[in-house]
Amino acid sequence: MHRAQRPRPGAPALRRRRRRPWLLPSLLPSLLLGVAALAWPWPAAGQNPADLVRHWQSEWPRTDFARHTVPLAEIVSGGPPRDGIPPIDRPRFVGQAQADAWLGEQEPVLVFAQGGEARAYPLQILIWHEIVNDEVAGRPIAVTFCPLCNSALVFDRRVQGRVLDFGTTGKLRNSDLVMWDRQTESWWQQLTGEAIVGALAGTQLAFLPAPLVSYATFKAGYPRGRVLSRETGHFRDYGSNPYAGYDSPDNTAPFLLRGKPDARLHPVERVVALELGGEARAYPYRRLEQAGAVNDRLGGRDVVVLYRRGTRSALDGHAIAQSRDVGTGVVFERTVEGRTLTFAWEGEALVDRETGSRWSLLGEAVAGPLAGRRLTPVPHGNHFAFAWLAFRPHSQIYAEP
Repeated sequence: MHRAQRPRPGAPALRRRRRRPWLLPSLLPSLLLGVAALAWPWPAAGQNPADLVRHWQSEWPRTDFARHTVPLAEIVSGGPPRDGIPPIDRPRFVGQAQADAWLGEQEPVLVFAQGGEARAYPLQILIWHEIVNDEVAGRPIAVTFCPLCNSALVFDRRVQGRVLDFGTTGKLRNSDLVMWDRQTESWWQQLTGEAIVGALAGTQLAFLPAPLVSYATFKAGYPRGRVLSRETGHFRDYGSNPYAGYDSPDNTAPFLLRGKPDARLHPVERVVALELGGEARAYPYRRLEQAGAVNDRLGGRDVVVLYRRGTRSALDGHAIAQSRDVGTGVVFERTVEGRTLTFAWEGEALVDRETGSRWSLLGEAVAGPLAGRRLTPVPHGNHFAFAWLAFRPHSQIYAEP
């Protein structure tokens, strides 16, 4: 195992047989604790908070552990030390012609567009680094991915008048990545964007819209868009999945999740999840696939949640390019120039009923009266259900009307 690599539940067996049943939940904690203990100090679950702080301060002398918004005992070691999973601080980008040589058409990429620039961040790279500190059209952003929660999110790195740089603490809470910033050494929850420990505890990062789509969709929508390079300054087996089989239906015990998963949905069922105006809602992929387009209203805003097949899982087979097609979901406001539109798929075409314009999965009208207009993207996540519901237990679950 590479020193920077998080312990992988059952990975050796799952690599040999793609559909090997998941390890028995009763055996999993002992196996993982044993593996991690060989390399890193591992505080026991439920340890006294004062003992935890004494343990952590040897590695985190600048972190103010007196300030925290969550019980410290909920934070556990995931195995690696600080930045043992190294973030990318000086990202390089290549053109699509160069990326075509190593990036599959259906591989998942996180897309961020700003000020005429568009960039794709392949999950085949993010899965090994989890954080990219970048700047796009003058906006400093943190591109993040927690493989254990399947949560790919982008944040604005500006907080209280300064730009923060983020890394990985090696800690988890509810199985989700806990990040840290180098300026104050505060700890941040990746899925919520909130500082949970340290001087900035209680501070919220701003979520930025970043759809998770196939590389082919990115290329069609942004033919001049650039792609995060594999030249990261680190040697990794990019294109391979170190968590092979993690999204198998047999996985009912997410890695180091404290407590039982919410029983309303299978733990690793994918959902499109968002919160607007204090209302949280999760749209299971299986229901979105049936509907294609869900015209909804949440937090006082009219939105459309779109689903389309053609995007592979990053957490299925050993080779991401050969993993199964799980599709993807994206979210937009559906009001354009004061008119609320109603969307539906007509074969391969996404059409609004009010004007008959045709739209791309990235929210651009490509034909019809509204050609050239763009829908306003809504920040959302494509998470595993257990992760979203662990942090948003009062979230509604979308059900067909």
